[in-house]
Amino acid sequence: MGHRDRLDVVGRVIRSRRMVRSFTDAPVDEDLLAEIVDLARRAPSAGNTQPWELLVLVGDDVGRYWSLTLDTPEQFRWQGLLVAPVLIVPYVRPGAYVDRYAEPDKARTGLGEGEAAWPVPYWWVDGGAAVQNLLLTVTAAGLGACLFGQFDHEARVRDAFGVPADRRALGTIALGHPAPDEPGASADRPRPSIEDVVHRGRW
Repeated sequence: MGHRDRLDVVGRVIRSRRMVRSFTDAPVDEDLLAEIVDLARRAPSAGNTQPWELLVLVGDDVGRYWSLTLDTPEQFRWQGLLVAPVLIVPYVRPGAYVDRYAEPDKARTGLGEGEAAWPVPYWWVDGGAAVQNLLLTVTAAGLGACLFGQFDHEARVRDAFGVPADRRALGTIALGHPAPDEPGASADRPRPSIEDVVHRGRW
């Protein structure tokens, strides 16, 4: 396969990816789910720190998650989202970067002195790369996914599922076989033109 063909394959996946807010209750094959999470973790990270961990919820744990985060699930707008058979909560450990950059090959950077030493908190950057890996892999597999925030439920979810206190959630990803749904309120926002986004040589 030539570079143009490879680029076409990747381009089709990227262009077809969207947030899916309605699912069937069909289970996700366990081997497929294992491959999805394996590819998610193969993202780049500063210093090859690899700070991510994934909490995978299936079966009764999915209902438990929703009971923790929705006071009135019957009034939730996206009822089809609650049907997703899998929820994945991606976590990062900011302290992993401090530990890694205190090691001899990185110590001269000064970034091992503490989280405040990082002008850009790369745990969020690298965690986002792992999430994008997951979203694209799900799309390539013919499944659907929706990333949404935990906001003020983060500590409650962390405590309920035994997640160590030094981990930070990047949100939650609902995953499964897509069902017909309506697009989100932001779906019609136009993309900026490439001329507005790309600045060659100077702004």
